[in-house]
Amino acid sequence: MIKFCLTRALPLLWLSFSAYATNSLESDIAKGKQKAAICAGCHGERGISPIAQYPNLAGQSSRYLSKQLQDFQQGAAGRSDPMMDAFAAQLSADDIQHLALYYASLPNKAAATDSSDSAGRALYIGGDMSRDIAACSACHGVNAQGLAAAGFPALAGQNEAYIKAQLEKFKTAERHNDLNGMMVDISRKLNDKEITALAAFLAGL
Repeated sequence: MIKFCLTRALPLLWLSFSAYATNSLESDIAKGKQKAAICAGCHGERGISPIAQYPNLAGQSSRYLSKQLQDFQQGAAGRSDPMMDAFAAQLSADDIQHLALYYASLPNKAAATDSSDSAGRALYIGGDMSRDIAACSACHGVNAQGLAAAGFPALAGQNEAYIKAQLEKFKTAERHNDLNGMMVDISRKLNDKEITALAAFLAGL
């Protein structure tokens, strides 16, 4: 009799838990949307930035977004930017979670061009072993959709000027909040032409 009752009860408990988790996630996303109103000026109302030097946030993984906001809170010890440092300093842990979940729930930017023949494609897909440059696709995926579980960001459709600026910052170690210094190490080996080609390729995906 006990076994029979448990057999009937467990599916009901699971459904109840699933409904609670769904409602909780929707609530967190709604809170993030409300908080994101202040972000719209730079990152767009739906996370697609109208300004080339600022990143698109829509469709980015919540893990990556959370880390960046936490790093901005650390300033020079993490990731420093005059505007973002001041904004991030005002955020609570819950605010960060809600914002990250909201932007992760949005559809990312559709491709504007075809990058299949871009000069940056070979470098992105295969790297350059002769200079010990690993393929970007190893961490960011063949289609540049990122590896959310590992915290590696999606790059497809990102603003070209933003990608170029970040690679240049990694190259000089002005930005250094990457995992194990991988981006700093790789970017140092790229010349200006390769950085420009990679940025153009990724922006067109």
